[in-house]
Amino acid sequence: MTLEEQINQDIAAAMKAQEKARLEALRAIKSAILVEKTSGAHKDTLTADVEMKLLQRQLKQRQDAAELYANAGRQELADKELAEAEVIKAYLPKMLSEDELRVELQRIMTEVGASSPADMGKVMGVATKQLAGKADGKAISTLVKAMLAK
Repeated sequence: MTLEEQINQDIAAAMKAQEKARLEALRAIKSAILVEKTSGAHKDTLTADVEMKLLQRQLKQRQDAAELYANAGRQELADKELAEAEVIKAYLPKMLSEDELRVELQRIMTEVGASSPADMGKVMGVATKQLAGKADGKAISTLVKAMLAK
């Protein structure tokens, strides 16, 4: 079952259950899928990789908006964005824990021969490709910086 089919089924279920917040998040995902499909880059079908990137983009947008709302003192809007982010997270693969991420980054650092902060670019290039969808880019960057500083 494709992501779009799953989203359509979940929209119907959310409508029946009258889950407003969940429904809004699902409709936003469906809208993003339709925009991506009609952009011309993908002939009416999306690969799993494109779907994952689309979901990650939607998640990041929600998290950034929630942070902005919270900083502006609009907690009710921040909570709404965070609730939508939780719905989107359900469709993404499980993220690596910090310990698992540290092990993966250590392996990558050994693989590319990184030993100083000057090697951060080499590590980040490989890490972002290998860990795409498994870890947040900001978390990867922070951890790599800390590990290379030692």
